[in-house]
Amino acid sequence: MNETPHLELQDVSLRYGEIRALEQVSLRVGRGQIVALIGANGAGKSSALRAITGLRQVAEGEVRLEGRPTNSAERLEPAHELVGQGVAMVPEGRHVFPYMSIKDNLLMGAYTRRDKAGIAEDLERVCERFPRLKERFQQQGSSLSGGEQQMVAIGRALMARPRLLLLDEPSLGIAPQVIRLIGRSLLEINRNDGITVVLVEQNSRMALALSSYAYVLENGRVALQGPSRELMDNEHVKRLYLGG
Repeated sequence: MNETPHLELQDVSLRYGEIRALEQVSLRVGRGQIVALIGANGAGKSSALRAITGLRQVAEGEVRLEGRPTNSAERLEPAHELVGQGVAMVPEGRHVFPYMSIKDNLLMGAYTRRDKAGIAEDLERVCERFPRLKERFQQQGSSLSGGEQQMVAIGRALMARPRLLLLDEPSLGIAPQVIRLIGRSLLEINRNDGITVVLVEQNSRMALALSSYAYVLENGRVALQGPSRELMDNEHVKRLYLGG
């Protein structure tokens, strides 16, 4: 008997007025997996995240979290309620609070929690994972580099103690050495903390290297899917997304 996936989209379609952003998209994310969504700009990757997080109601189909429907044409579970159910999002562009200290930016991720000891413990763990943040703890968010802001955004999401972590273009506008650091951190978060990860990336090589399974979105549809290592050798993927 197959285990219930942590996350599932079943024949999901999503519209922006007359624009069809997603068309009959189905995908499954197993517990403890890293799954990548890759594709060009406008392929539907961020729209899939909006459907998952309840930021946009789907027109058709259903989003299920741990087997329970959260988004359909008939019912939409609000995004803030999903946070309390273990879903955290690292948005594209990071969106760090510019006039708040790094410490306060991180603590914003724990705003739904009341366990002070647990919050302090998780804050220390984030600082161990990203030592640069500890060094700049009292600096304003606006003073950080793009890579440091991305560390804050990931750390802020982890402060919610998620079971499912969604990342939208975490490598965008970041130096290669910092991309490698963030990649290693995502692997540690997945392996050591058991957090399921959905990684949306235009950096397809990075996404396929980190994930175990991947979906290729083209024009709002799933064009290809399979184990990430196999997709790395796929001629279509190499030609369009890996510069092969």
